[in-house]
Amino acid sequence: MKKVSIIGVPEHFNLPWHLAIEEGAFEERGIDLEWTDIHEGTGRMAQMLADEETDMAIILTEGIVKSITDGNPSRIAQVYIQSPLLWGIHVAANSDFNTIDDLEGSRAAISRYGSGSHLMAYVHAKQQNWSTKNLKFEIINNLQGAVAGLTENEADYFMWEHFTTKPLVDKGLFRRLGDCPTLWPCFVIATTNKFASDQPGALKHILEVINLYTEEFKLIPSIDRTLANRYDQKLEDIKIWLSKTHWGQSQLTPDILKKIQVQLFELDLISEIKDSSALLT
Repeated sequence: MKKVSIIGVPEHFNLPWHLAIEEGAFEERGIDLEWTDIHEGTGRMAQMLADEETDMAIILTEGIVKSITDGNPSRIAQVYIQSPLLWGIHVAANSDFNTIDDLEGSRAAISRYGSGSHLMAYVHAKQQNWSTKNLKFEIINNLQGAVAGLTENEADYFMWEHFTTKPLVDKGLFRRLGDCPTLWPCFVIATTNKFASDQPGALKHILEVINLYTEEFKLIPSIDRTLANRYDQKLEDIKIWLSKTHWGQSQLTPDILKKIQVQLFELDLISEIKDSSALLT
């Protein structure tokens, strides 16, 4: 039995992994896949890949592209979520900010530098024609840190996945001023170079298993209720999320990878655009 470590955020996107582990699908291939939830998100996961604290990660596409371009010895193995991520733009419930325009020049809460919340603040600012040189950031580590940071006026707004933060909006902790979708497939499966080179067979088996699960995921009876119960979501919200979400079973295309790099390069978030062979397995 080969032991393999994998990390991801504790969100509804990753239920196929948990179902496959619980049903012994990886063990049938001789793989002991150990999952760890990372509440801090992509910035932390990229660092764990770089430090070889994990073999694999389910990670935001723009975050790992930046990290690899910056020298992280890892690769993208394939797309995990083909559809865009819907980033909600949130302020504290009692905030004086009422529109997206009000946020120009204010402080963005981010989990850490290099995280999705950090990089998407630049993408959003560009879409709003704001000067990205004037962006200000406050590190809040995770979602609970964002609740405290916005409530205590340590930061002004916070970008996080729309449906993950929906319960906080419903409870009256956050107000959502709008949404900012990514312009590319939002999650990929990443692996350290060491794992990909040392255990290519294990990597192949893991991808085959998860692709079987994601292909059939929406066909599972009452999967919407299972998601709602496991992730403390309203059933009507999960149904909307499922209608918008599409899993992928193939590698990120060089054209899309270049599009992402060009966007990051134009925002001065990476210093060069690399050939796809430097980022893809």
